[in-house]
This record gives sequence, C-alpha cells and structure tokens, in this order.
Amino acid sequence: MLFRFLTLFPNLITPYFEESILKIAHQKKLFDIEVLNLFDFSTHPHKKVDNTQIGGGAGQVIDLEVLGNALEPLRQKSYIIFLTPCAKPFKHNDSIRLAQKTDITFVCGRYEGFDERAIEIYADEVFSIGDFILTGGELAALALCDCIARHIDGVLGNSQSLSGESFENYLLEAPVFSKSRTFLQKNEKKLAPSEYYKGNHSIMQDLKEGLAVSKTKYFRPDLFQKWKIKNHNLNNKGKK
Repeated sequence: MLFRFLTLFPNLITPYFEESILKIAHQKKLFDIEVLNLFDFSTHPHKKVDNTQIGGGAGQVIDLEVLGNALEPLRQKSYIIFLTPCAKPFKHNDSIRLAQKTDITFVCGRYEGFDERAIEIYADEVFSIGDFILTGGELAALALCDCIARHIDGVLGNSQSLSGESFENYLLEAPVFSKSRTFLQKNEKKLAPSEYYKGNHSIMQDLKEGLAVSKTKYFRPDLFQKWKIKNHNLNNKGKK
C-alpha cells in the first residue's frame, strides 16, 4: 500500500510516521509514504499556488492548474481522495474498504479550499472528518490514513485488536478496565464489574454486549437507533 499526500506543508505529514505502531509498520514496508509539495507543481514565477475567487469573496482558492499538474499523472494509478468539510463523513467501514486499495492519494486543502472543478475532474471520493473547520486538510488526511492503515495485515501486533471495536454493528466498544492493583487498594469502591474477574467468558461476553448497548444509548443515541432497527429486522427475519 502506498499512501501519498498532496500538501503545501510536507513537514506536517512526515513526523506522524516517526513514532509508535505506524513507524514500525512503515519500517517493515507494510506500507509506504510519499509526500508531494503543491508548490512544486506551480508554473508561476514565484511559485504561487492560490488565486482569487471568481465572483469575489474572502480568501484565496488553490488554483486549478496547480492541482491539475499534480493530479493528472496520478489519475490512472492512484485512488484520489479530497478532504473537505462539506463532504460526507468518513466512517469505520470506509477504512476497511479502502485498506484493500494499493495506492491512495490524499489531497489536503488550505485557504478557502479547492477549485470545485478539481474535485469533479480528479476525485474518486471526497470525505470530511466532522462538522467543523480546520486550517488545512493535513490532520484530516492523517486521520484517514491512520484508520485505513490499521486494517492492513501485520500493522497491528495483535490482529484480534480489530475485533469488537467501536462502530461495528452500530455499537460503541464496551468499557475496558486495567489491572491496577495499587489503585484498587486505595479505591475499593471503584472495582470493575465482578464478572470480569471470574473467568467465565460466556458471562463476560454477555455483560460486554449489554454494556456496549448501554454506552451507545447514552453517548450516541443516533447509532443506538440504527442498532435497534437492525436487530428488529434480524429478529423478524428469523421468525419467517
């Protein structure tokens, strides 16, 4: 897998892959990173990459010619993703699906964003990471890359870490607890549920499922409603 970032600020990208799990995976060649500087694709004498908006308006726009110079050579070999707050939200299932690609390019916006024609011409998909505005698309691109990379074989030390995660089947992950003896000695009333200590995996699984449902209902009622509908449909299907 190759992750390619098209950005005005390469130094915002590379440090993220110099620590922790992704550093190890990168060193093992489980995926590769390429960072392209948008300034390198400008034909302006002073390497200008932005332009004023047609029709007026505050803020500059990344120029269509610059984006075209950068993306045209990639159209036939890379899956091109634009990051913009007006796009559809990135979801857990998207990361699983995109992990099957071999070459992904993230286009990171700045200023007032991209010339819309660049998205229409070059984008395979367009994503947002939430209903808020950042100063640039680099953080969003890194978030997507991190999420996708976790699903590449070998990136996580224990592949079972991918099981039972939040957002599977519209549920948040059940609460987890550490084995902190010192804390427990000082806080006897803060014990984890007793079922966690008894070793009966069937009982623990039932408890975790119940806690996952309760947690989702409290923190994400929107997901809880989707989970209820899915379960209702499955139960009715089983009765037929």
